[in-house]
Amino acid sequence: MGEITNVTEYQAIAKQKLPKMIYDYYASGAEDEWTLKENREAFSRILFRPRILIDVSKIDMSTTVLGFKISMPIMIAPSAMQKMAHPEGEYATARAASAAGTIMTLSSWATSSVEEVASTGPGIRFFQLYVYKDRNVVEQLVRRAERAGFKAIALTVDTPRLGRREADIKNRFVLPPYLNLKNFEGLDLGKMDKSNDSGLASYVAGQIDRTLSWKDVKWLQSITSLPILVKGVITAEDARLAVHSGAAGIIVSNHGARQLDYVPATISALEEVVTAAAGRIPVYLDGGVRRGTDVFKALALGAAGVFVSIHLTLS
Repeated sequence: MGEITNVTEYQAIAKQKLPKMIYDYYASGAEDEWTLKENREAFSRILFRPRILIDVSKIDMSTTVLGFKISMPIMIAPSAMQKMAHPEGEYATARAASAAGTIMTLSSWATSSVEEVASTGPGIRFFQLYVYKDRNVVEQLVRRAERAGFKAIALTVDTPRLGRREADIKNRFVLPPYLNLKNFEGLDLGKMDKSNDSGLASYVAGQIDRTLSWKDVKWLQSITSLPILVKGVITAEDARLAVHSGAAGIIVSNHGARQLDYVPATISALEEVVTAAAGRIPVYLDGGVRRGTDVFKALALGAAGVFVSIHLTLS
């Protein structure tokens, strides 16, 4: 494999090693993939004005997120179906996050359940939630995350329907038959049927609640005492509504450019959201982060931390 010197180099290796359908699922964006490219390019247009002759002999990168002390302002974003990439999948991610002293966010659509991830040992973990049409399923899932020791809910709000991911349509993407969505295994919702489209798009159309609105943030607060992060905010208007709804924090996210194409890069939307939040709740960012310099740019523009993802393009 040779020496890997930066995160971007993993993408070429993944393309070599993974089956095309799986690589394309991880690597592609919606439609023209303009936002996918822009998530990266926007970072490259931000330049530093470095100051000199400052004592930097003692550096402390630790920070606090929702009251939890972590080693650095870099956390793990939710990535679905990680066992498609490696048999250890979410187990390995959970162990790595714990060893690094940071937070892992587990996807609703993980190939390991909340209980299985909790069994890997201690660690601070958040749970990413999609709201299903059947609210009993949602309640059950939230209760299980609570019992498994998860510390917060990251509510994804930008997916009333799945973005048009053309690579997945061409590949007729479906979860490999030896895997399932483990959090839904006992509910007969763990399998994805083959379709003439993307199997995931058909699954989302059948299961995810398109009526989701701000009142549902209140509903979620009524069924759990866990803090709720609203994931998928890219405008000042929605940032103010998130504050008003009682969210514990905002994640500026465009779903790794996999939902609506031609929205701004998250780093371009960050300042607007931070200004609107006005220090009332913390603002985090995901999307396009590949280097320490990207993390620094996000922090300099007001983010309280970033989420990075094992999906090659998600963060």
